[in-house]
Amino acid sequence: MIFQNGRRIFAALLLSMLLLVTSCATQAPSRYDQAQKESTQRNAPPAVAKQAEQGSSFNKFFPKGSSGFQTVPAQEKKGFAEYKLKKGGKDVAVLSISDTTSTPTAAAKFKSSTKTIAGYPAVNQGNNGTAVLVGDRYQVKIQSRDASFTQSDREAWLQKFNLNGLSRLK
Repeated sequence: MIFQNGRRIFAALLLSMLLLVTSCATQAPSRYDQAQKESTQRNAPPAVAKQAEQGSSFNKFFPKGSSGFQTVPAQEKKGFAEYKLKKGGKDVAVLSISDTTSTPTAAAKFKSSTKTIAGYPAVNQGNNGTAVLVGDRYQVKIQSRDASFTQSDREAWLQKFNLNGLSRLK
C-alpha cells in the first residue's frame, strides 16, 4: 500500500516537473516574427507613403472593355489599382495604375526613356510588360498573361486609359 502511494506521488511529481520545464522553455522566433519586428521598428519606412492616392480614385481612368475584351476589377488598395483583361473568359493581360510616391525607383526608370506612348515616357519591362509614367507620378502598366497579347496590343491598350485625366489627378 505504501509502495503504491509512493509510485503515485512520484508520478505526480515527475509530471509536475515535466510541465514546469516545458512551460519555461523559450521558442526560437519564426522568420515571420523577425520580419514583423523589423518592419514595425521605430523609423522603419512605411510600405505605402501617406500622401499616396487611394486606389479607388484610379478606377475611372481604366479603359472599358471592347471588341470581345472585358475589364474586370481585381485589386484595389492605397496607391494601387489593378484590373484583369479577359477575352473569351481567359485572362490575357493585367492592367494596373500605381502611385510612385511610395516607390521612387519605379519612376526613375522612365528618366532615360526614349520612347513615348500618347505623349508619356514609356518603357518595356521584360518581354511581357509595357508601362508609361503619367504626370511624373503615376505608372500605368500592362502585363501580358497570354502569348497572343503582344507588345503592340499592350501599347494600344495603354492609349485606351484616360491618361490625360490621370495626369490632372493630384
